[in-house]
Amino acid sequence: MVGANLERPRGKGGMMLEDSSPRIAQLKRELEAGNPAALPPFWREIEEQQAPLIEPIPDDPTECLVTFVWRGTSQTRNVVLFARYVADDDIERHQLERLGESDLWYKTYRLRSDLRSVYQFSPDDSLVPFTEATDYRARVRGFQPDPLNARRFTFPKDEEDPEDFPRVLSLLELPDAPAQPWIMQHDDVPAGKVELQRFQSSILENERRVWIYTPPGYSLEHEPYALLVVFDGYAYVDLVPTPTIIDNLLHSGKIPPLVVVSPDSLNQETRNRELPCYQPHVDFLTRELLPWVRERYHVTSDPARTIVGGSSYGGLAAAYAALQASEVFGNVLSQSGSYWWGKDHPEDHTPEWLVQQFDQREHLPLRFYQEVGLFEPYEAMVLSNRHLRGVLQDKGYDLCYREFAGGHDYACWRGSLADGLQFLLPAGSSTSHRYHD
Repeated sequence: MVGANLERPRGKGGMMLEDSSPRIAQLKRELEAGNPAALPPFWREIEEQQAPLIEPIPDDPTECLVTFVWRGTSQTRNVVLFARYVADDDIERHQLERLGESDLWYKTYRLRSDLRSVYQFSPDDSLVPFTEATDYRARVRGFQPDPLNARRFTFPKDEEDPEDFPRVLSLLELPDAPAQPWIMQHDDVPAGKVELQRFQSSILENERRVWIYTPPGYSLEHEPYALLVVFDGYAYVDLVPTPTIIDNLLHSGKIPPLVVVSPDSLNQETRNRELPCYQPHVDFLTRELLPWVRERYHVTSDPARTIVGGSSYGGLAAAYAALQASEVFGNVLSQSGSYWWGKDHPEDHTPEWLVQQFDQREHLPLRFYQEVGLFEPYEAMVLSNRHLRGVLQDKGYDLCYREFAGGHDYACWRGSLADGLQFLLPAGSSTSHRYHD
């Protein structure tokens, strides 16, 4: 099965810039006509309706004009928009423009009406390109959410990382953005239990946090529970509210009860080493972590009811783990997997290395949920996912493939995780058979 495909050619960065929105053009005319009293009603309008300003495009219901606004001061030098749907690092291209001598700074984009993204502003930005920044955290520390938009997406501080700090971003959800009905907690929905464990690996020679979710009513009398192993555990507890999503899906009868194991990635250096197609990481999963889990939790050993998943490098790692250990992992849940990644050889650099491995191997008993954003940081992310899709289709794999209007963004992944779980582990699936569409 191939899911909804949103392939449409777009300009650089997935959007087109406009000179101004109709509302901004009207305000500009009024100010130029000598009517400064036109500005306060505009700001009241924005405060009531919430920013950004969204306007329809006549004769095109699939797109709309989106105007980001910032209320500056007489000392404001510049304002830059940083958004996850912006697929380029051209800072100058995303600077807001000041409207005359007013306190209004703005930028208008023509965007797909089903876009979801997070964004921040950087007033009085240094304008130093990210490629030249020596300290990424220092570069983004001064970014601010939109004070005129109450919808927020928060990256909480990791208390075990002394260099981390909380980041609050604004949430942009255009009128046709897919609903995310499973991410909110409800008082009438029974909640599972989340435990934080620590696991020492001899293979990887390090210790990491592991979050374990058990469903409501967890019991040893139940048949062995289905199992989800998802990487970047901290993110898949706090940014993608996996426990809440599963609670809601279970309450609605959409999936069978399952246990979730979410190992941490420690830090960026460790993550960059362990997740991209690293055999010791697969050995850690199959020879250390899962045996440890099965000693302590009542979970299945059936690959047909075992999912391995993740996003970005985590999606790449999930597909690689399934390729190397299909007798353990029978299902892959990949969110914006980094399939552009190339394995380095002494005399050669092979791009899309894992795609080639699937192309060269015989068909394995695997099922895939694979998705990617149309506005990922660079084109190779989308193209490599499409290449893998083609290989999997040609090989006859059971596949649900989707492209969404968004970027490399937990705000998107938190909604679609439920789609992947329902495809790979539908209600009524059991240990006795491998299910099909």
